[in-house]
Amino acid sequence: MDHEFASCFTKDLDSLAKEIALCEEETLWKVLQGVTNSIGNLTQHLIGNLNHFIGAILGETGYVRNRDAEFSERYLTKAEMITQLNATAQMLEKVLDALTEEDFKKKYPLEPYHYPMTTRHMILKLASHLGYHLGQVNYLRRIAQGSES
Repeated sequence: MDHEFASCFTKDLDSLAKEIALCEEETLWKVLQGVTNSIGNLTQHLIGNLNHFIGAILGETGYVRNRDAEFSERYLTKAEMITQLNATAQMLEKVLDALTEEDFKKKYPLEPYHYPMTTRHMILKLASHLGYHLGQVNYLRRIAQGSES
């Protein structure tokens, strides 16, 4: 139903996959001074976040999230990250396109921000969350690799 949401997510996930492709392997897991997370951990986090809050909760995909591992483990290779980002984009298109206008107006089933909100509101929060971390990944990659591109 809402191709605009799906296209926003897929555009940013494609940009994130391009950032990962530009990363040198050692850059993926490098934690720069004054920064808490690596590019790899941020990417694992975004994959988990979207697959949980949209895939499992709205699309009933059966995805089981381990949020702690997203930040503490290196469980995806560079190639696996790109593959999972593409799979996440496909899942988002399928789930978001299946939602009706009424679905967007319904109360989102969880309260991850500790207050009730509509499904539309939650999806907007998830889109801004993706954009926030995408920007971080871009800057971290350029700083770590000494590149302006």
